[in-house]
Parts: sequence; structure tokens; C-alpha cells
Amino acid sequence: MATWIWEATTRTGEARGGSMEADSEASVRDKLTAQGLIVGSVKKKPLELKLPSLGTGVTLKDMVVFTRTFSTMIDAGLPLVQCLDMLASQAENQRFGAMLFKVKAEVEAGKSLSEALALYPRVFDDLFRNLVAAGEAGGILDLIFRRMATYLEKSAKLGRQVRGALVYPTAIVVVGIGIMIVMMTFVLPTFEKMFKDLGAGSLPAPTRVVLAISHFITGNALIIIPVVVALGFAFSSFLRTERGRYLWDQVLLRLPIFGNVVRKGAVARFTRTLGTLLASGVPILDAMDIVARTAGNTVVTKAILYAREKVSQGKDIASPLLETGIFPPMVVQMIGVGEQTGAMDDMLQKIADFYEEEVDAAVAALSAMLEPLILVFLGVGVGGLLIAMYLPIFDVAGGIK
Repeated sequence: MATWIWEATTRTGEARGGSMEADSEASVRDKLTAQGLIVGSVKKKPLELKLPSLGTGVTLKDMVVFTRTFSTMIDAGLPLVQCLDMLASQAENQRFGAMLFKVKAEVEAGKSLSEALALYPRVFDDLFRNLVAAGEAGGILDLIFRRMATYLEKSAKLGRQVRGALVYPTAIVVVGIGIMIVMMTFVLPTFEKMFKDLGAGSLPAPTRVVLAISHFITGNALIIIPVVVALGFAFSSFLRTERGRYLWDQVLLRLPIFGNVVRKGAVARFTRTLGTLLASGVPILDAMDIVARTAGNTVVTKAILYAREKVSQGKDIASPLLETGIFPPMVVQMIGVGEQTGAMDDMLQKIADFYEEEVDAAVAALSAMLEPLILVFLGVGVGGLLIAMYLPIFDVAGGIK
């Protein structure tokens, strides 16, 4: 499966564009035609050399302030160009302000706001631009920007929760392992010399094991360090491949401790994004395509694209979501109820609220469970090293007595 860049127009002549995962150009054209689009060009995305990102210079706080202030200005009846001029002039982030001045110039030149924002895809992603386009078409830009500000705030909170659940225990374990390596590399050799000076005879078995590990690390440091760096680089390169990222995302979802948090976070993100898009008037197929690209997990992305394909064939959304096995039955049932009652956007928002609270509870429970486990790990590791080092001293002291 490859990535294709496409351009098309709607029946009303509105320009559309984007990217899509598909097996062939014909498949892309068929999918776009099924969405009611008039297909222009379809080209395979060229291979890119991925370099480390230098960042956009625009923070989440900048985006939230921009969206909330913009919605207030539009609601007050100020012209679009004047709003952009004021926001650009008052922006605390000069880089973001310069960006908004360029957006304003494009709007003055005749482009729509969504088209002008498309010049900065790393700052204004597909979700943001499509919502703005829907707001322009429906004359509800103020409402769209309020929804976008709420979405950004809740998504950021959810991301912090999931990352916190994964980063905290990992950091503690890495620090603990680092302390043990330092002790084996620098502290144990000093103790070994002291044992020899004291004339200690046969050392206890734990001490001999720890010293053997210390000798291995110090004697092969020039080999171990490059191997560890090479393995880290190889793993990072593997994750940048489509297959590697998919396998890693599968592992994350199946982890016995963290998998539940990651899965609930993915469900909350999916329902929040889809609900926001549908409430803003974005067609279901376009909305699912955007949600798939912003899912943040390739396994979830594949499941959403599968459901989208079934919806494009005339099926409901609930059944294919259940078939994927990614989404809990309760979520699927609630989405099905939303479809039947014609209030799926409201139902999706309620599901997102529920699962964000579930993520809160899961992270709190995870932290409470991991803290004693981490303490036991550090106690056994570091405490075991200390005991192994002091055992010969006890033996020598007993012999002197």
C-alpha cells in the first residue's frame, strides 16, 4: 500500500486536496468518486528523507488563544481581514504573528481562509483546515473556532495523561538501571581493591556474581556502548517504517498494564475528533478520512479506514467498527444508537467525555500500582548490589574478632 496525493473539486466547484493510503491510483479515484468528488490529479507521494523536525515554533497555548480570540471577534461582527490583522499584531509569539500576517495577505488576495491556512500544514493540520472550510461554507466560523479551541484543550490534556502514564515508570526504571551500571562500573572496582588489601579470602557467591558482571561491563565498554547505540538507532529506523510502526502500535495496545490506557486514549481521541467534525457539518466519509489521519496509532488508523470503506459501500458505521476488535462493544453500541436517533455527533461527544474520565481513573490507578513495584525493583537492584559489596566486609570483620 502506498500514499497518493490527490486533487479534486466538489460539485459546486470547491477545490479539495489531500493524501490517501491505497493500493493503486484506480483505487484512489474510485474512493474519491464515491465521495461525490470530481477527480483531477492523483500522484504517488515521492519518498522523502526524514530529517529531525525542528518544530514549528507555535505552541498549543498560541493555538488555543488564537482560536478562542478569533471566535469572539467573528461573533462580534468584525471583518475577517481585520480579525487576522489584530491577532497577528497582538500575538506574543512573533513567529506565529508573522505567519498570521501572511495568512491575512493571502485572504486579501482572494483566497478563502482555509486555503490560506493550507500554506502552513504543520501548524494547521487537515482537521483544522477542514473544520474552517466547513465553517466558511455554513457561515459559522465563530462556532467552529470555539469548538476547535475546546478540542485542542481536551486533546492536549488527554495526550499529557497518556504520555504521563508511559513516561513516568519508564524514566524511573531507566534511572534505576543507570545507577546500577554506575555502581558496577566505578564503585565495585574500588571495593574489590579494598577486599584484596584487607586480605579477604574466598568471596561470597553474590559478591563474585556482581564482580563478574562488573568486569564484563568495564572490560567490554568500548564494544557495549556502540552496540547499544546501534541497536537504538536500528529500533528508531524500524519505527519509521510503515510495518515497524504498525507492529509497535500493536504491542502498545496489547501491553497488560499500559495497553488499557492507550486503548482508552485512542477511543477518546477518535470519538472527540469525529464528533467535532460531524457537528461542524463535515460529511461522514470526509470526517472518517480526517480522523484516520489524526488517530495517532496506525492500528486504529487501519480500523477506521476499514470502517470508512464499509460506510462508502452503504453499510452503517457501528458494524464494521465492531468487526475490527479495536473499539469496545459499549462504544460501538452507543455509536449505533446515535446513528439510529440521528444524533451521532452528540453521542460521540458523550463517549469522549466518558472515556477521558476513564483515562483519568486508569492513569491514577496505574500510578498507584506502579509506585510500589518500582520501589521493589529499585530496592532489589540497588539493595542487592549494596549487600553483595558489604558481605565480604562482614566476613573480614568476623575473622578479626
